Amino acid sequence: MQFLLTLFPLLAAFVAAAPGAAILEDRAATTCGSTSYSAAQVNAASQQACTYYKNNQQANSYPHTYNNYEGFNFRVAGPYQEFPIKSSGLYTGVRSPGADRVIINASCQQAGAITHNGASGNNFVGCSGTS
Repeated sequence: MQFLLTLFPLLAAFVAAAPGAAILEDRAATTCGSTSYSAAQVNAASQQACTYYKNNQQANSYPHTYNNYEGFNFRVAGPYQEFPIKSSGLYTGVRSPGADRVIINASCQQAGAITHNGASGNNFVGCSGTS
């Protein structure tokens, strides 16, 4: 046990110092329309968005600025980036982004999850847990 307590600060420092790496706060599972995502899927999509954003890269135009025209009350302050979340794995730009998105801010903090499903036009509605 003492070994793990000694190792953890070293591991945390290494992860925090890794280029392009950001430690994201874990979030709970969510449901967008009729699609449910586990906490691991939400966190993986958010981490992918953060990596692209911090490295100034994109996968078929994602992540990109999300202006929050709908007026969601996210749990963290913007500016925001949106990135697709897929039930079949991480979005890489090869296939359609689908309707569902995770939202992160410029500090790579998770803001929430939104979907085009159930919204009019190109608008969004919140997934479960997004106000």
